[in-house]
Amino acid sequence: MAMHENELDLSPEVAERLLVALLPGVTPSDVRSVASTATTSHIVRIGPDLTARFPIVLTDPRDARTAIEVEHRAMAEFAAASPLPAPEPVAIGDPDPEYPMPWSVQTWVPGDVADPDSVASSDAAAGDLAELLAALHATPTRGRRFTALGRGGDLAAHDHWVQQCLERTHELLEQTETPGHAEHICAADLDELAARWSRWRSLGRSGPDVMCHRDLTPMNLLCADGRLTGVLDTGGFCPADPSVDLVPAWHLLDGPRRDLLRKHLGSSDLEWERGAAWAFEQAIGLVWCYDTSNPPMAALGRSTLRRLVEDPIGDSARRHGSL
Repeated sequence: MAMHENELDLSPEVAERLLVALLPGVTPSDVRSVASTATTSHIVRIGPDLTARFPIVLTDPRDARTAIEVEHRAMAEFAAASPLPAPEPVAIGDPDPEYPMPWSVQTWVPGDVADPDSVASSDAAAGDLAELLAALHATPTRGRRFTALGRGGDLAAHDHWVQQCLERTHELLEQTETPGHAEHICAADLDELAARWSRWRSLGRSGPDVMCHRDLTPMNLLCADGRLTGVLDTGGFCPADPSVDLVPAWHLLDGPRRDLLRKHLGSSDLEWERGAAWAFEQAIGLVWCYDTSNPPMAALGRSTLRRLVEDPIGDSARRHGSL
């Protein structure tokens, strides 16, 4: 089932032809498609050191090229700031009759893509994540502020989307034979989270924008032997609300490791609860958007909602009157 309208197919033959034409020394035997849970790009490996990303959705090619150029500048800035390996830009490919969109080539970062459980109980991974966030957030903004779309600005601006997602997810629970994959979430869980969102959406900021990745899902983190080993999809690196980068606390870690991450970072009650709000805003969309078209992404959403339900977020802040 397609994830989006206007999806583009990419055959191995077309990928080979485009990459051989763009990159000197590349042969068809160097090119192979990669199965992934990516929601925006077809991923293709090029030998041992490079990878290509071909947009999944057909949009205006000129706008798409401009976006890739912006992403490549952000990728280079991220790679220079990150203590973990991250892709670096290499080239941009032009559209042609068989693939009518521009596409990009980056360096390949080795490692296993994380999932909600792969490093959930790892103290070392919590420390790696804290080191990553501290380094990113210390990167100079050079006077820039959040002007992008998506997560990282005003929580209240996402209220319409969240209400739509709550409604659609309730419908999904009613229609599914095993309602809402009951091992993760149920209707009562959604009601609890909806009540929290009614408070979360009005939480104010505690500080200025800092440089943020903005999409630290497990699928954008690499791991090995209980450690984080790399970061992917770094083209959205820009100034934003720093709490948006706290979402992997619930996407990736269990309760004790969340506490450890927070201790490492020294996050305030307000910043931590805003991080939970951003995690909820993303997770509630994953559950129904990708229920049949990308089950691993839907499973991530359910796992994160379960962790949010089980986490007494905001209790200490309310007891101490800091919210």
